[in-house]
Amino acid sequence: QVQLVESGGGLVQAGGSLRLSCAASGRTFSSYFMGWFRQAPGKEREFVAAIRWSGAGVYYASSVKGRFTISRDNTRNTVYLQMNSLKPEDTAVYYCAAALAVAMSPDQYDYWGQGTQVTVSS
Repeated sequence: QVQLVESGGGLVQAGGSLRLSCAASGRTFSSYFMGWFRQAPGKEREFVAAIRWSGAGVYYASSVKGRFTISRDNTRNTVYLQMNSLKPEDTAVYYCAAALAVAMSPDQYDYWGQGTQVTVSS
């Protein structure tokens, strides 16, 4: 089993930046994809970004392309989400998740973290 723990959320002003971290423990397979999702009040979970544990495959939702960057540190089993030019619309609980293949649907992910709150003021 894989455990995921997110950190780095907080309150920022519009236009500011935050860097989220997702630390994985337990057996992590190199074939896994790591994804970031977010859920705003009254809305369903939506895909944000995903990255392979190895290789160059990176995927982003259109709403965050050019502003967010996903990266990884394989030695530390940690995935990061650098969020720049934040907008109030980015306000949500952000979740880290792991899947056996690239996926954009939360139903396809096997493991989930507890979430970290990101609030962007106008």
